[in-house]
Formats: sequence, structure tokens, C-alpha cells
Amino acid sequence: MSLSNKSILVTGGAGFIGSHLVDRIIKENPEQIVIASNFFLGSPNNLKEAKANFPKLKIIRCDVSDYEEINEVVEQNNIDTVFNLAVIPLPTSLVRPEWTVKKNIDMTLNVCKLQRKDKFKTLIQYSSSEAPGSAKQIPMREDHPTDPETPYAASKAATDQIALSYHHTFGCDVSVIRPFNQYGPRQNAKKYAGIIPLMVGKMLKNEDVFVYGDGEQTRDFLYVTDTTDATIKIHDNKLSRGKIINVASGKEIKIIDVVREIANLMNYNKEILYKDPRIGDVRRHLADISLVKTLGWEPKIDFPEGIRKTVEWYLNNKEVFQ
Repeated sequence: MSLSNKSILVTGGAGFIGSHLVDRIIKENPEQIVIASNFFLGSPNNLKEAKANFPKLKIIRCDVSDYEEINEVVEQNNIDTVFNLAVIPLPTSLVRPEWTVKKNIDMTLNVCKLQRKDKFKTLIQYSSSEAPGSAKQIPMREDHPTDPETPYAASKAATDQIALSYHHTFGCDVSVIRPFNQYGPRQNAKKYAGIIPLMVGKMLKNEDVFVYGDGEQTRDFLYVTDTTDATIKIHDNKLSRGKIINVASGKEIKIIDVVREIANLMNYNKEILYKDPRIGDVRRHLADISLVKTLGWEPKIDFPEGIRKTVEWYLNNKEVFQ
């Protein structure tokens, strides 16, 4: 199941995780890599390193929710494998819920439809740790009850099941990766910024920083290159097919502790403030990663190392905050 000499399509490949995945795929010696993105979240700047290392990288502006557009990309490039990371993010669903849900479902349906028509062989579908909602059982296994707390989360729960249904009904070659909270270089620092780049940006300007709620809510953070390594392991192993697979650190950390660690790294001494809880904010996440470990993967970068590397990258790339 190697990617060597294959033609690979990464939808959403100009985004944070997508661009790191492209970097990782390059190491597998593929024949061709195609990026399909409408740049809603992604940026061509995220692909500078990939372009330097793989000059024939093909970047196509494409709306994956438009069947004709994505069909043309797949047909014209003789695609073998699709990594589907195209997504409308959680914050959008709080202001445009119906549009977000429809877009996310349509993007996955279109990819599944093409696979069912034998336009490509293998689909690696990206899920979200938001799909199951807040933890009801700790650690959260892949069969954790599904109780999404936002329209975005509901759309991701739906697309998980859509992709798996095409595996069960039509025999499509599908694996679903459920990554928990991602962090690392290139995460959006302005539009829909995650907590880590948001805090770094504010501390750089010595602005007040705050957390929503009491700060005791937890997340399972995983450094992005660990996630891309897991993605390749999952792709290469047939035992992953027809399954949702958690990709996480297997450790939880409080949001307030994340903020304090960043403050310590940046010598930020102002008091951390608190605001009312944020709508749709899950209370606790901690993944069970025993399944992905059976495929030969374990996380390599612990949070102290990962957050140091991440903060260092932002301090060396301050232009992302402009």
C-alpha cells in the first residue's frame, strides 16, 4: 500500500494539517501530488517548502463541494489515492450553520461518489475530535457515543459515517482518521486562529489574554508531524480499512496550563483573564490510542517540546500575524 510512484490528491492541502501532510507524502516518493483547495482557510504560503522539495507539485483552485470541479481534477490527473482534508471549520458553523453542514457533507459525498465510480482507489478521510462531543467515558475510544455539540461537529460525525457506509455498501477502500487537537507551525494565526497562535499573537503585542470559562476544560494535543506520520501508517496498513482511528497523544492538558506554558516561553507576565464559557466548547477530551498503536505508530513529540518548537516558529515568522 505504499504511496511510491502513485498519483496523490490532497483536498484541503493548502491548510495547516494538509500542507504538513504534503511535506510528509513527498518523503514517500510519489509520482505526482495534486492539491485541491479553494483557499477558504489554506494559503499558498503553506506550500512553499513542499514546492521547493517537490517542484512538480500541482496546486489547483477547486471547490470540492462542486462535483464537476473535483471530478475534473481527479480525471485529468489519474489519481490513485485521495486524502480528504477539505473542511469548513467549527467557528463558521456558529454563524453559518446550514452552509457549513451542507458544504462539509457535499465535499465528502463528492469524493465518495468518485471513488464508487472507480475514479480512484483509496480514500483516507479526515474526521475531527469534535464529532463525539465532550467525553462521557475516559479515555475516549473510537466507539465513544456520538453527541456533537456544534453544527460543525455534527457535519463531521455525518461525514465519518458517509465515508464508512461507502466502504460497507460498495466495498470502497476507506479509512477514517480522527485527529485530536492539532498544533504546530503554520496553524492559522488570523482567520479562525487556534488557541496557541492566538495566544502567541496577543503576547507578542503584550495585549491582555483570556480564556473562556474556568480554563479547566481539557484537550488532547498532538504535534502536527506526529499526525502526518500516523496518516501514512494508516494508509499503508490494510487493517485500518473500514474503521475510525483516533490519532492523538493519549494525554490531556488543561487549557489554562497551555496558556501558562506559552506565557512562560514568551516571558509574558500579565495576569490571565477569564471570560464567559464559549458556545459549543467541549469540556473534556482524552483519546484512547491503543488502536493506532497496533498499526505501528506512537507519538514522538511531547507537549513541552512541541509547544517550544511551535512558539519558536511563530516568533521567527511574525508576518503571519500581520
